[in-house]
Amino acid sequence: MPQQQARAQWPAGSGGSGSTSARGEWMGIGSGEKLASAYDLVERMHYLYVRVVKARGVPVAVGSPGVVEVRLGNYRATTPHREGIHEWNQVFAFSRERVQASVLEVFVRDKDAALASAPDYYIGKVAFDVAEIPVRVPPDSPLAPQWYRLGNAGGNGKMAHVEAMLAVWVGTQADEAFADAWHADAASVRGGDGMAVQQSTRSKVYVTPKLWYLRINVLEAQDVVTTARVGAGSRHVEVFAKVQVGGMTLRTKPCSVRSATSLSWNEELVFVVAEPFEDPAVLIVEARAHPGNNNNKDEIVGRAVLPLTIFEKRLDRRTVHSQWFSLEPFGHPLTFAGRVHIRACLEGAYHVMDEPAMYASDTRPTARQLWRPPVGVLEVGVLGAQGLTPMKTTDGHGGRGSTDAYCVAKYGHKWVRTRTVVDSCSPRWNEQYTWEVYDPCTVLTLAMFDNCHLGNAPGAVTRDQRMGKVRIRLSTLEMDKVHANAHPLLVLHPSSGALRKTGDLCLAVRLTSVSLASVACLYAQPLLPKMHYLQPFTIPQLDALRRQAMGLVAARLGRAEPPLRREVVEHVLEAGSHAWSMRRSKVNFFRVTALLSGAASTARWLLDVCHWRRPATTVLVHVLFVTLTCFPELVLPTAFAYMGLAGLWNYRRRPRRPANMDARLSCADTAQPEDVDEEMDTFPTSKPNGVVRLRYDRLRSVAGRIQTVVGDVATQGERVRSLLAWRDPRATAMFTALCLVAAVALYVTSFRVVVLVAGLYVLRHPRFRSQMPSAAANFFKRMPSRADTML
Repeated sequence: MPQQQARAQWPAGSGGSGSTSARGEWMGIGSGEKLASAYDLVERMHYLYVRVVKARGVPVAVGSPGVVEVRLGNYRATTPHREGIHEWNQVFAFSRERVQASVLEVFVRDKDAALASAPDYYIGKVAFDVAEIPVRVPPDSPLAPQWYRLGNAGGNGKMAHVEAMLAVWVGTQADEAFADAWHADAASVRGGDGMAVQQSTRSKVYVTPKLWYLRINVLEAQDVVTTARVGAGSRHVEVFAKVQVGGMTLRTKPCSVRSATSLSWNEELVFVVAEPFEDPAVLIVEARAHPGNNNNKDEIVGRAVLPLTIFEKRLDRRTVHSQWFSLEPFGHPLTFAGRVHIRACLEGAYHVMDEPAMYASDTRPTARQLWRPPVGVLEVGVLGAQGLTPMKTTDGHGGRGSTDAYCVAKYGHKWVRTRTVVDSCSPRWNEQYTWEVYDPCTVLTLAMFDNCHLGNAPGAVTRDQRMGKVRIRLSTLEMDKVHANAHPLLVLHPSSGALRKTGDLCLAVRLTSVSLASVACLYAQPLLPKMHYLQPFTIPQLDALRRQAMGLVAARLGRAEPPLRREVVEHVLEAGSHAWSMRRSKVNFFRVTALLSGAASTARWLLDVCHWRRPATTVLVHVLFVTLTCFPELVLPTAFAYMGLAGLWNYRRRPRRPANMDARLSCADTAQPEDVDEEMDTFPTSKPNGVVRLRYDRLRSVAGRIQTVVGDVATQGERVRSLLAWRDPRATAMFTALCLVAAVALYVTSFRVVVLVAGLYVLRHPRFRSQMPSAAANFFKRMPSRADTML
């Protein structure tokens, strides 16, 4: 049957290929066909849903378990076989775009016939006319399944009274069954476990585990007896405490002991833990003897296993009560080996950082009772992608290039993953998600990946390929407006270092505010919870804690089904942002240069004014300078009026869409293959010694230039200090005398006169200028610095 005829029997609306051509219509914005309520940002897509609940009356004599097969045109779906059980409760979804048939057929077969795809052998069959299938639109209640008697005409020649409980309806992606449905486009995947393939292609919502900072202050230990100091020639024993939580281990500084059995550390160790608390904190006291060399092994004196649930959850700065715990010898439980004194708590007033602060999507503290009310709602419609480049070549697609794309979005504690559209360079998802917004100065991160786990053999190790990333800062969005744009996807190729555009990601984003007054008040509030300022962590601590948090989040989300894999989580959370990168160093240098370019332009303009290159401008500057000098109360009003008028003038040139990834700013278009390979290297490095030596030499050359610049800055600062330090007694004497004379002169002279004379001197005509450096500059350059005493 022609495709157009089959589609005419479906409900009218979008979803057919070729129905629109313009970008805005393709994305569903402005096409007039929208879903109601929560799905008004995306285009409506129709699906034929078939829910197979169970079957009865299946003959046992067929020799193998019965399965239900659903066939619509060229697409065929089969329920999993279960020994002696004919109950599945499984939903199949067929997209309108891919359907070319007008009849839906449901068969009951035995497993062997289904695997052999024998079309003429079945136990029972029922057919549905697609044009007569009812349409369901949420929030209507789900369609009730009913029993259908399956005929056997044209089958195996044996009559069987087989019935199947089915529900068949036409719906959209807003249907509750959409997320867990078996999709027809995944039927083209060959190899691997069919159910695992379906599971890995579904759209899912994930939630970041609740993270806490665990603060353990190891105070002291008593009645600790070590055998390490009994040996002959032992000079002293160093005893330290070590705490293990999960895969993270931290240790205190060693405490030297000669005879006393009381040890004191008073050292604080901080970990990141996630609810539910699975791993306990294991405190181990170890001793190390030093008879003059470091060859002695550490001796485990005792340990204490501390469940995290016994620790108090602190929501402020109040002091937590300390506790004593008994130590048990390693390998000898129920034996006393001393006791340890600690003060421990779970910090709920901090925000546990699992992403860089500059890309933070959430700043709320861990404890829910400390949260502020939300100030808005963020709605994101993941519409689709255009012009994707083939990411792999597989035998399953006839040896040609293919892309199995899916998109991941992260904001706050909520992660979303769209379904995987198999073998398509223009996938269409039309999925909409919603987040509560607690601070508009946060960032929404979206990333696209190519699913490389489809059709793989069980146990095969592979990683999903990156296809690009999009970041949208919510504060750059206009309130209550739909921002529908196509964002370019850029990625650096790891082997060649070349910048590749893999396509465009089409999004519709809307930020709705509950109250503009509450949003405006947030701009005066601290970005992080107050405990970050009252009792802050050090920068090295924050870096180590963020790495712990990323590892915990990746591990927990990797245990979901389907898993959100580690490479996906690490890419979204910018796991490698702390590592050295030559490309990023260039980017930051150019950013600083661009930031200072405004001051440099102002200095050049002032130099032109001083040299009278534009006489009219110079005259106007003289008039303005004399006016402000005579009336200094106009200085601040003039400055603020200028900034206000500049803001009004720039309003007409304001950005109308969220910013995209800038390849030129990122130096991605000029990146060298060696720079990209170094940036994507593991830590510690996995490269051979020759490559590491080459990179080290290059880093030394770059660091040498930085060292020279830093040394010059330090020299100028030390010359300023030496003006009054009497290192050069003649220069200091002259400068001191000059300061005393200047103090008397400025005391008897009006400040306005001083400013006026100094300004007119700076703006003097070039006829009265000299090409030689001034006396003050010459005097300053002759001052000594501490560089003279460096080796």
